[in-house]
Amino acid sequence: MSDPGQSGGFLISILIFLASAVVAVPLFRFAGLGAVIGYLVAGVAIGPSGFGLISDAATTLDIAELGVVLLLFIVGLELKPSRLAAMRTDILLLGSAQMAVTAAALASLAFIVFPMSLWGSIITGIALAFSATAVALQLLEERGALQSKYGRRAFAVLLMQDMLVVPVLALVPFVAPRAATNDWHSTLSHMGIGLASIAAVVFAGRYLLNPLFRILAHTGAREVMTASALLVVLGTAMLMEHAGMSMALGAFLAGLLLSESAFRHELEANIEPFRGLLMGLFFMSVGMSIDISLVAKQAGLLLIACLGVVVLKSIIVYGLMRLSRSTHCESLSAAGVLTPAGEFSFVLFPLAASYYLLPIETANLLSALAALTMVTGPLVAKLIEKISERTRGPDEPLPAEGVPDGARGNVLVIGFGRFGQMAVQVLLAARVDVTVIDKDIERIRNASRFGFKVYFGDGTRLDVLHASGANEARIIAICVDKKEQASLIVELVKQHFPLARIHVRAFDRIHAIDLYKKGADFLVRETFESALQFGGETLAEIIEDRAQMADAVEDVRRRDLARLAMQQAGASFPDAVAAIQIVPEPLTPPLKKARGLSDETQDIVEKADEPA
Repeated sequence: MSDPGQSGGFLISILIFLASAVVAVPLFRFAGLGAVIGYLVAGVAIGPSGFGLISDAATTLDIAELGVVLLLFIVGLELKPSRLAAMRTDILLLGSAQMAVTAAALASLAFIVFPMSLWGSIITGIALAFSATAVALQLLEERGALQSKYGRRAFAVLLMQDMLVVPVLALVPFVAPRAATNDWHSTLSHMGIGLASIAAVVFAGRYLLNPLFRILAHTGAREVMTASALLVVLGTAMLMEHAGMSMALGAFLAGLLLSESAFRHELEANIEPFRGLLMGLFFMSVGMSIDISLVAKQAGLLLIACLGVVVLKSIIVYGLMRLSRSTHCESLSAAGVLTPAGEFSFVLFPLAASYYLLPIETANLLSALAALTMVTGPLVAKLIEKISERTRGPDEPLPAEGVPDGARGNVLVIGFGRFGQMAVQVLLAARVDVTVIDKDIERIRNASRFGFKVYFGDGTRLDVLHASGANEARIIAICVDKKEQASLIVELVKQHFPLARIHVRAFDRIHAIDLYKKGADFLVRETFESALQFGGETLAEIIEDRAQMADAVEDVRRRDLARLAMQQAGASFPDAVAAIQIVPEPLTPPLKKARGLSDETQDIVEKADEPA
């Protein structure tokens, strides 16, 4: 079949990818196997070894790797430098131990099973010791466990592996049988370029990006913010690639440097749609790259090797996690997500073959093995998760999933104007964990005096609410200035975050009734309490009895709330808010009839007294 990507058929290729994903992914999700396996199987089906609908798997894989890049950028945004410093023990010790022990074990097996040299077996062991970052993070994300204890430790291992990409790439030409005598100089040169590139990214992240985003935010153009986010991620990835480093590591570094930025939630919300689509494309490309004829020819060897790699990596990760004082349940869960061979295998095996460290046939066979581990890895992770649940001790809790440190009991405040600023003061005084988002750049700049971060973002956008942690907040406080925006946000929160209590600032009485109708749990009319206090203090000056004043204020408050409840009950029918006429009425009957001070005002008063 001719390649649909030729003769102007690029749109057909896109339709094939979308259709196969729409069919396969829901089926595998409903079967409890997860989206990753669905994408992989869909890729096998449409690839050269399947129905042959798409033939250029290599080009597709190059594009799809951007999904991994965007994923690592978002992970970096969510991982602040302070938390990264707290993970340094896991990164240096657990990550290094996993790579060293796993590489040694797999290299020994490869030397026995496959026809290759000593250095060829070492490179093979290192390549298979890497874990699939895309698969592992996707599995953790599906479980909501990225911020759990075992999720953070698994991520530490993945981060250490990304840091080892450059040394491993430098190792291959140096140990090659036809290595040039100046390889030391070449290796040092590559390392120097890599370090200089990292320094350039750090400098730009600390001193250039925030001013850039501040200028762009002033324009109010949402599409420009999206374009700038993609520019930062892809530009950093390209720089790292030209420096001989991992694109994913560069994207992670860029995200990490922006994790303390006021724009982190807006950036995450803008990147997320691209990340999801490209991640799916990546998994489909891996499935397309599997040579079914080669797998069929070497089926027995590949099946045994695949099971051996997956089981051996699981046992090693489990043992290291237990040695580092993780629970049985956490160790099993971490072992499950780190079993597949990494994306780096598709780079390292062809590179080793080009330097004559591996025969070409063996390199192709090992690439197929790596792809098979990506297919079987998610299945093994599901199986291990079931074993973890069944073997859990009676007093051992399941791994905590989806709740970041310090996130329990937090409050998301939307709007940091004059109302929101005073509301947040009370929460800060009690040391409550508060996240605030606002789309006014001046308010964000002035927030530094409050001692906490206010993030740039539009609270009426569902993706921004997700990125701001609305699904983890106990209370979402809506303090925006415009009542139309407040009503829209209440509807979004009620529909998508039903577990959160909704506290909202109401514009007036009619707005309050409408907000209650939309699902608000608590509201304050913006002038009600201040007017009561003002009237109370005025009364106290006249009667000189503060106790009587307090009773009078409380009586007015009680009767006003009772009337509001009656009006709300009357508005519980369709279109009742628009139908009923809510006009200002006294809570206490007047002692005498109103009288105008002039002929004009007297006419107005008399007309007001006439029945409608």
